[in-house]
Amino acid sequence: EKGLDKAEGKNTKSNKSSSTDTNSEENTSGENTETKKEENLVQSDSKFDFIPGDSLIYTEDFQQDEVGEFPLNWNTAGKGDVVTLNSFPGKWLRMYENSLYLTSNKKDFSKNFTMEFDLILQMKYTGYTYPIVSFGFFASKDDSTTDNKFLNYQNENQSAEIFLRLGTEGTSYTYLNSYLKKTQKFHSENQELGKIEKFYHKISHIAVQVQEQRLRIWINGEKKYDLPKALGNEYLFNQLFFEVSSSSYKDDELGFYISNLKVATGKPDTRHKLIEEGKFSTTGILFDFQSAVIKPESYGVIKDISSVLKDNGGIKVKVIGHTSSDGDDKANMELSQKRAAAVKDLLVKEFGIDASRLETEGKGETQPIADNKTKEGKAANRRVEFIKL
Repeated sequence: EKGLDKAEGKNTKSNKSSSTDTNSEENTSGENTETKKEENLVQSDSKFDFIPGDSLIYTEDFQQDEVGEFPLNWNTAGKGDVVTLNSFPGKWLRMYENSLYLTSNKKDFSKNFTMEFDLILQMKYTGYTYPIVSFGFFASKDDSTTDNKFLNYQNENQSAEIFLRLGTEGTSYTYLNSYLKKTQKFHSENQELGKIEKFYHKISHIAVQVQEQRLRIWINGEKKYDLPKALGNEYLFNQLFFEVSSSSYKDDELGFYISNLKVATGKPDTRHKLIEEGKFSTTGILFDFQSAVIKPESYGVIKDISSVLKDNGGIKVKVIGHTSSDGDDKANMELSQKRAAAVKDLLVKEFGIDASRLETEGKGETQPIADNKTKEGKAANRRVEFIKL
């Protein structure tokens, strides 16, 4: 079996000219901005219908953290460190067995929110049962979201936890529990998760949508749960957590990594914004690192836009790409132009929109809508706009 990807753990500092940003995937060195020649993976027959919220609350890609150190303002009772990986771009939090992790978020999520993150599972089976990997969210109520007590117990007020029971040869499965005031509110049936084994040593994408009590979960584009009454809704959720259980494996035999966390609120009203207000902007169209190849998890947003265009056949639209201020100005401008063109190309080839109805433009980092000094501001600035002409 494939061994662990090498993780670099020594402390290194980077400046603007040499840093890379994995969440925006902008090219910060001015090199390698050519669009990848492989085809976009987003297809019109995909069943992935997740659409992220339109107002970002929290993002984390660990770009501000030193390699080899635990992330700033996070908390754990175990151990963890920020690393870079030979086969994957950006920075990642390496999680270890018998450890739970609380993020640095301090803001309430609201009753309706979406949550996404990338997960790398580097598994090498030697006969032992794999540890369970889980993630979830809870309401801290009046306490700090990173209070030490939540390292041991997250169910005091309101919580939900999704478990990934990892295995081999199609034996993996997932299940979830939720709690309200220390009492279990819901326990799901197990759902087969064999396909996740195909993503060992690759990036898995997890997406969650909460609408008051309703909970929906997608794993690698496949909807695993749509549960109308799964959650308590007496309090506002305001914290994420991740956990790896213990096993008989050694640290150098398994690797668990997370990055590109994003929490957003609201539900985009694409039709109203584009047709009535004349402009729709989204941070939900994502691209491969340093390229204009659109990620499959962008499908729900692009399908939504294509539906509006099909229902309103008389309108023309300009697609505009934007970046944050990370990296070289010229490189960002070129990359934003290529990404806008890639969105147009996908709408034409996969969704049947007439090319004559679409124009493209790249603005690079020239029109920020948020503070580029914060990671949430940078994430908000990395966007694609659709302007009715």
